[in-house]
Amino acid sequence: MIEINPNKIKKAEIVVGIPSYNESDTISNVVKKVDQGLQMYFKNKKAVIINGDNNSPDNTRDVFLNTKTKTPKIYISTPRNVLGKGNNLRNIFLKIKTLEADSSMLIDADVKNVTPGWVKCLISPILKGYDYVSPVYYREEDDALITNHICYPLIYGLLGYNIRQPIAGEAGFSRSLVQYWLSQKWSQSIKKFGIDIFMTMYAIKGRFKLCRVDLGAKIHKHSAPKLDYMFLQVVDVFFNILCKNKNLWQKKINVYGLPLVCRTKVGRYPDFELDYKQFKEKADSEFLANYHSIKKYLSSNTWKQVEQIFVKEKTLKIDSDLWIQILYDMLWAYNRALNKKTDKEKIIRFLRIFYFARIVMFSEEVVNKSAEETEQAIERQAQDFYRRRGYLLSLHKKLV
Repeated sequence: MIEINPNKIKKAEIVVGIPSYNESDTISNVVKKVDQGLQMYFKNKKAVIINGDNNSPDNTRDVFLNTKTKTPKIYISTPRNVLGKGNNLRNIFLKIKTLEADSSMLIDADVKNVTPGWVKCLISPILKGYDYVSPVYYREEDDALITNHICYPLIYGLLGYNIRQPIAGEAGFSRSLVQYWLSQKWSQSIKKFGIDIFMTMYAIKGRFKLCRVDLGAKIHKHSAPKLDYMFLQVVDVFFNILCKNKNLWQKKINVYGLPLVCRTKVGRYPDFELDYKQFKEKADSEFLANYHSIKKYLSSNTWKQVEQIFVKEKTLKIDSDLWIQILYDMLWAYNRALNKKTDKEKIIRFLRIFYFARIVMFSEEVVNKSAEETEQAIERQAQDFYRRRGYLLSLHKKLV
């Protein structure tokens, strides 16, 4: 790990970590707002801002270090050509452990509308005894697609936790949770984009004290260009944890809503239109290319419905009910292939086909809906996953 510590900081009470890769155009504003928040709300605490970088070639390091702040800063980086957000966060966590900081938070380097209030909301609950602070954002329907259709509904449906943003870039956390994360085995997917779902899932698994905060709108660089490989890494980590910890969901549960302990000004996000045509084309072409291989991973009833809409009708219209069956089928197929790396990779790639089709149909379902109505539709889908969780439990009973 490469480190530049101009103020030779050895101890801290609060750490704000900012992971980055080629964020020279946005990181300075984030640092300034974080510094303002620390000075406004935690002036009597020893704080430090840490940039966990991937040795960015775009001068992110110098922009970070040269941004004027009252709070001291530390730059750390992976070696050249070692990439991955998870690698950045692991370095930040290791530094938090060394500094013996009791309260820490993360914020993405590309957030354009961060306010000092975000720092207050993400740190204050940790000082009051919470271990993990999960944000609630106001986001447009074309953002957070993996969250809306996979992570949120599965955590809600199987684990009973109403965590609206389980793969958020922002979070607050305690030192004990950092130590717990570091004690786990980190796969290659965790070292990349699987890190965020790893953090949330182990906060749940370890029975840490969770809460949520309302950060208002989040405006940042859109993740659509990274959607393909982000999907593969996030789902791999998520499914792996669910399958290795079936005790978390193979039981009767009630839905638990995290307490809301802080709220900031809502704000508005800019309009953004995603080109869904490319997703429909990918779903169609990849399904046809893998037609004979996909069948064995789905139940006979699910396959009949899939064949109907993909082959006979050619509509690719996957509604919420069919999406639940597909996702639960694929999760259980992943469980059966838990020790077969090649099969697991195939299952996730095949699931991505149906995921593309589902997000296309959902966009059509909410095309004339307001942001509030769209959010209600996302919540109803999560509730349907909970209502039909017995479907996955029945697969388990048949196949154990």
